[in-house]
Amino acid sequence: MADETYADAIALLKADHRKVERLFEQFSKTNEDRRKRDLAAQICTELKIHATIEEEIFYPPFEGKIDEDLWKEAYVEHDGAKVLINDIVANCEEDEFFESKVTVLCEEITHHVEEEEKPGEGYFYQARQTDVDLVALRDAMLARKEALTAQAEAGGLPPAQPTVVNVPA
Repeated sequence: MADETYADAIALLKADHRKVERLFEQFSKTNEDRRKRDLAAQICTELKIHATIEEEIFYPPFEGKIDEDLWKEAYVEHDGAKVLINDIVANCEEDEFFESKVTVLCEEITHHVEEEEKPGEGYFYQARQTDVDLVALRDAMLARKEALTAQAEAGGLPPAQPTVVNVPA
């Protein structure tokens, strides 16, 4: 990651989107169970890191500056994905619905990415119309992403915590 450069926060997030799309594609093309489980674990880690940097750093400055429904839906969509991510990570070895859950996660993420990247009206388009410093956000996001990546490599990330959706314990 240190050798990659991004023009701004949106470029960083789009690069994350492309990476996860490639991982989902690899998942759908393999028939080997162990490879599927490894790819699912990698997808879940990438999505946990991505959701964290968006929710902690990227989304907050746009509250009140972009369409309120779009802003709120981004958090709710993340929480829906987090529920599936946590279930996939916790139960992938013995879950008969494992592949279906990863497929549904892919569909949810595809929808979320479309909402963010939609030309002329999506989250990223609206974000660019504000006075928020996207380069400063990029720098903060990169630092947080590096820390989370190191944590993941050192022993793993904790379960993803929903932000706005109440999940029974």
